[in-house]
Amino acid sequence: MNDIITTVIGNAVTDVSLRVTSAGTSVASFRIASNSRRFDKSTSSWIDQEPSYLSITAWSQLAENVALSVHKGQPLVVTGKLKVRQWQDEDKSGTNVEIDAIAIGHDLNRGTSEFTKVKRVSEFYEQDPWMNEASDTEINAA
Repeated sequence: MNDIITTVIGNAVTDVSLRVTSAGTSVASFRIASNSRRFDKSTSSWIDQEPSYLSITAWSQLAENVALSVHKGQPLVVTGKLKVRQWQDEDKSGTNVEIDAIAIGHDLNRGTSEFTKVKRVSEFYEQDPWMNEASDTEINAA
């Protein structure tokens, strides 16, 4: 079965929650609201449609970067694998629409952003082959 890859433009409506799995993998999650607008010729004004709320999940390095970069209320562009899940508890049931993120960024149509490249330990080793024998504290101090 093929994944459905989609892109959503909207606003973060929750702060990012970051956790680490028992296997040591970082997972970030938050919710985003997206709504379309249409122009009503009869009133010569824009009308906001009902928002759609989606759960966003990011893994590994993307999760860690999202946790440091994304905050509630910010305009975002999210691309990832669409998943629709039915849920039910004792007295309620519903549908959760989720995106397993591949890429997340700020919507630069609505503001500016500044990019900072993350330096990974493996990149640090490639720059200085003598550091291969260094301890983690020496690497973090540099």
